[in-house]
Formats: sequence, C-alpha cells, structure tokens
Amino acid sequence: MLARLFEGTTLTERLLWGAGFFVASSLLSLAAVTAVLVALPVDYFRDDAAPAEWPRSTLLRWAWKIAKNILGLALIALGLLMSVPGVPGQGLLTMVIGLILLDFPGKRALERRVVARPAVLGAINRVRARFGRPPMAL
Repeated sequence: MLARLFEGTTLTERLLWGAGFFVASSLLSLAAVTAVLVALPVDYFRDDAAPAEWPRSTLLRWAWKIAKNILGLALIALGLLMSVPGVPGQGLLTMVIGLILLDFPGKRALERRVVARPAVLGAINRVRARFGRPPMAL
C-alpha cells in the first residue's frame, strides 16, 4: 500500500516526505511528553502521593486502564526506538511517560529509580521550569 502511495514520485520527493514525517513525529512526541510532564503534580513521584480514582464507573475504569496500558506500552516502545543513536526525540522521557501510564506491581519504585537519575530529573525539571511549574519532589 505504501509503495502505491509513492508510485511515480522521484527519490527527492520520497526523501522530502520522509523528512516531513520525521519532523512531524518528533514535534508530536516532544509536545506530548511536554504536556504530560507539565501536568504532573509536584509530588507524583513521592511515596505518599495518592493515586487518582477516575472514572467512578467500574466499566469505564477498566476501559480506561486497558487503553492507558496499551498507550503506555506503545510509548515505551517508541522511547526505546528514540534512544537509538541517530533517531531524534526524547527517548528516556518518552519511556518515563510510558511507565507512568502502565499499571504493574512495583511500578512506583521503578518510576522513582528512573526519575532519580540526574539526567532524567534535570530534563524533567527544565521542561517544568520553562512553563513556570515547580520542580518535581522525590
């Protein structure tokens, strides 16, 4: 199907399409990661932070958990891809967002261990500072 889409195009046109997709996906990834990092409460990574109970309906809660876990797995896979040299994007931060979305035993401890790395915490706090949000408390 993709071959049919590019049928009759020159190599230059294909490269321009690829570069456009590359830039668009990088910007979308950066915007999504930024939005989540700015929206997180300051105490999200602390031991005493209470999880949100949304939605109240059991059916909606399960549907939300399933969708959230699928998105989390996709973000972790995307983060791994962006961690490869030569591929742009915030690989570690994207994986952190994926971890935040997943539900599994030991999740909070793993999140804190990843976020406690100076490079990751520094990047998170720089993004938050840019939008006037206080730094994350560990």
